[in-house]
Amino acid sequence: QNTNGNIPLGTVNNCGSGRTPWGTYLTCEENFNNYFGASGSLNLTEGQERYGFSQEGDGYGWYKFDKRFDLSDEDYANEQNRFGWIVEIDPFDASKKPVKRTAMGRVKHEAVAIAQSASGRIAAYMGDDQRFDYCYRYVSNKPWKTAIADNESPLDDGKLYVARFDDDGTGQWLELSIDNPALAARFDSQAELLIYTRVAADIVGATPMDRPEWTTIGKNGEIFWTLTNNTERTEPNAANPQAPNGDGHIIRMYDGGDHLGASFEWDIFILASSTRQTEETFTDPDAAFADVDGRLFIGTDGGQPDGLQNQLIVFDTNQHPPVPKRLLVGVAGDEVTGFSITPEQVPNMSN
Repeated sequence: QNTNGNIPLGTVNNCGSGRTPWGTYLTCEENFNNYFGASGSLNLTEGQERYGFSQEGDGYGWYKFDKRFDLSDEDYANEQNRFGWIVEIDPFDASKKPVKRTAMGRVKHEAVAIAQSASGRIAAYMGDDQRFDYCYRYVSNKPWKTAIADNESPLDDGKLYVARFDDDGTGQWLELSIDNPALAARFDSQAELLIYTRVAADIVGATPMDRPEWTTIGKNGEIFWTLTNNTERTEPNAANPQAPNGDGHIIRMYDGGDHLGASFEWDIFILASSTRQTEETFTDPDAAFADVDGRLFIGTDGGQPDGLQNQLIVFDTNQHPPVPKRLLVGVAGDEVTGFSITPEQVPNMSN
């Protein structure tokens, strides 16, 4: 609550991005907790612990100079909840303020990919980049063109889901709604639920993943998820079959064909460890983009084998089993962080 008249300001730790069919740009707030700390005593709440807040943050020390980032300052008790969102920016109209689309949930957003259904409703796929966190989908209630015509945002009126991956190659989208009695028993409102999206996902039984980062939509509507790594995993599950998982993997999902269904099918597209001892070895998949021709581009973020630096690789998704082809290798200490793509190469995004 804004009881002290504090004005929301800024966006921090922007990571990956996404584009919308209506021509705006989405930027994703990731490790926002690192900027907060406490000058006084701090007793962390369940929600603060779940998002990784701590006494000194990540050493940035902002809380020493800006009260907004001081967790022990009661006048700014809500400031911590203002970060961790998808932020929409209109690159063609500088007079429009960026807007945080809170209906899409508050997590450590890595990136977002949007697909259109046949009816014009949109589905946004988002990973929460932390070990043992989750894969999410947001679905608009209206076709996006209808919402825009009604002077509404398709990203403000919709339903948020989290994924449960079952052992048989199927899965369920579990809605995160205050109408669920188990969530109503924990949260006072949908707004509070969205602030603590991770806690809600814990309650409904989502599948803990190996750092879900980027998502991208393939030419046939399939969704690719990059799971960068998880060296802390001790017990494998079907969707995260290696423990520990130091190299990462990519999951391919088929979401009912139209992106609106309650269930999905999935498989392991590739385990990065399977490329070791090959000429095209790679690990730690991160940035991802699939084009209209069936190519899947992957940028890496992490220690690469065989003395390589981080790299950009490409798959022909029509080839089985998939074989990576290296396009470039970066400089020492780099990360391949994303892509800029001409519109005609983006599947399912025409206006």
